[in-house]
Amino acid sequence: MKPKNLKTKIFLDSGDPLETKKTLELLGFLDGQTTNPTLIAKNPEVSKRIKMGKKFTKKEIYAFYRKVIQEISRIIPQGSVSVEVYADFNTTSSEMLKEAREMFSWIPNAHIKLPITKEGLITAHQVVKEGMRVNMTLCFTQEQAAAVSLATRGSNRGNVFISPFIGRLDDMGKDGMSLISNILKSYKNDKNNKVEVLAASVRNLSHFLSSLSLECDIITAPFSVLSEWAEKGCPILTSPYIPQANLETIPFDNSPYLLTDWKQINIENELTRKGIERFCVDWKALIV
Repeated sequence: MKPKNLKTKIFLDSGDPLETKKTLELLGFLDGQTTNPTLIAKNPEVSKRIKMGKKFTKKEIYAFYRKVIQEISRIIPQGSVSVEVYADFNTTSSEMLKEAREMFSWIPNAHIKLPITKEGLITAHQVVKEGMRVNMTLCFTQEQAAAVSLATRGSNRGNVFISPFIGRLDDMGKDGMSLISNILKSYKNDKNNKVEVLAASVRNLSHFLSSLSLECDIITAPFSVLSEWAEKGCPILTSPYIPQANLETIPFDNSPYLLTDWKQINIENELTRKGIERFCVDWKALIV
């Protein structure tokens, strides 16, 4: 059952509905699930088909994605399910908008994942006006977080998530948890902010427990991490987060980004670019 003192929403990071069922049985609750092209590529049905040398047409892979999303939605009808639009560096806002509208119609509890790029933010600015919910993904800086908050002003709390990627920053020798802490602090200082922070790229139980100790709004984690948490009795750390000595702490930036025009904020980041490239490669590998 859900711990009484748990303030953070717990999501599963997976493209497999069987893991959704297992997690729900294991924890006794599940607040949502995040998916992306890489996770869909790892779905057992997809893996089996690819191993047989049978790729999908574009129409078939979207139909499969929709089927998976709808199955997950049936399992956790009260939770959030993040569905990611395909976006490479040539994808325009109008193209993202068209796909976002289509995917949002798939289920009643969707959050549409958009990249934190110029075109992605333009799309987010529009879709929240239309009443859609979004999850802005591949966040690696406070500047990006500020731009998301400003671009989605007017939305209600719960309608906009931002996903900072912890593990990928760790891979670069930087403490990804310090970015989570910085964004939470900057959002707390802004009384008009409605964006919820979703800790992503959670690689291990330490990432998970540290995110809990920071009282992050949401954590999405793979089944292996959620299983380990359950095995230990679903502990919740209350002690302050202590930065890892072997990683470079990302300093808090006091610059008044939240007081500027989001279009003027520098959101360019190499890790965001690499993340988009990876998702595109994984998605295209499935299509004839």
